[in-house]
Amino acid sequence: MPIKIKRGWELPDSAATSEDVFRSRRRLLKAAAAGPILLAAPGLLAGCDEAPSPSAQMAATGTSDAAGAADPSTSLYPVERNPRYVLDRDISPEDLATTYNNFYEFGSSKNIWKKAQDLPIRPWRVAITGMVETPMELDIDDLLGKMPLEERLYRHRCVEAWSMAVPWSGFPLKALVDLARPLGSAKYLKMVTFQNPEVAGGQKASWYPWPYVEGLTMAEATNELAFIATGLYGKPVPKQNGAPLRLAVPWKYGFKSVKSIVTFEFTDQRPRTFWEEIQASEYGFWANVNPNVPHPRWSQATERVLGQDQRLETQLYNGYGEFVAGLYAGLEGEKLFM
Repeated sequence: MPIKIKRGWELPDSAATSEDVFRSRRRLLKAAAAGPILLAAPGLLAGCDEAPSPSAQMAATGTSDAAGAADPSTSLYPVERNPRYVLDRDISPEDLATTYNNFYEFGSSKNIWKKAQDLPIRPWRVAITGMVETPMELDIDDLLGKMPLEERLYRHRCVEAWSMAVPWSGFPLKALVDLARPLGSAKYLKMVTFQNPEVAGGQKASWYPWPYVEGLTMAEATNELAFIATGLYGKPVPKQNGAPLRLAVPWKYGFKSVKSIVTFEFTDQRPRTFWEEIQASEYGFWANVNPNVPHPRWSQATERVLGQDQRLETQLYNGYGEFVAGLYAGLEGEKLFM
């Protein structure tokens, strides 16, 4: 009989609060003030100062688009939860996790979920390009049909020093890598979001290097934790949370989790990422969570959990070191944090 040795931070799956239970708890009337500003200029990060109205909740939680049309992938969810990935805290309330968001394509307000409802998610084409055996372009629903969907409980740590814990649905990024069949000479996976300034007004801001670009090494992209999220709380992922495809890499700061991906490009050149292009001294390529390395303008030692008053101590690699620390052996000359 196989024996499972629990990790130090694990709690049993039963300790993860179910959605029915946490949704019935008394809600905070207001989300706490926003974290520090990402950049002194341009744009300030505003706090989430209101809860969603009942009439807006359907759009906010991703069950429909702005016109009320059902997401075509709704029937795929909920999916089976993978018991390997558990939490050391309660799942964050859905109404906070889906209304306290960064999505600079639509602006810098934490209430960006409202504007994000304008994002059209069908049709949605996904290109797999670069150093692969056969470049391809897939319809999002065809791609979902090829992927092994599952649910994972992950912590998410923002560089602004707030955090949440959510049930993502989706598939291991490695499954997409296997589908792409990259050449042995490919060293990085570059991911690019959509560009449509007529819908996403934030993309009219000329001081930002649109479209949003992120990247991982091939070792990071094929690590078991790297995940492409397509759902959240047992439903299709809401637009403001990155519909229809977003990256979830829980050992890295949240700005690495590129939203609304349209291109996966395999390359031998390290991508120059969105925030690295804006301010490389503060937002580097690696962005691994480390409480002992402060952001140049604020501490990373603790984090404010959405829906809670107290602050928690931040863990190295956000608590996922046993999965990922080996990825960085021999990279002592790299600036792995920030």
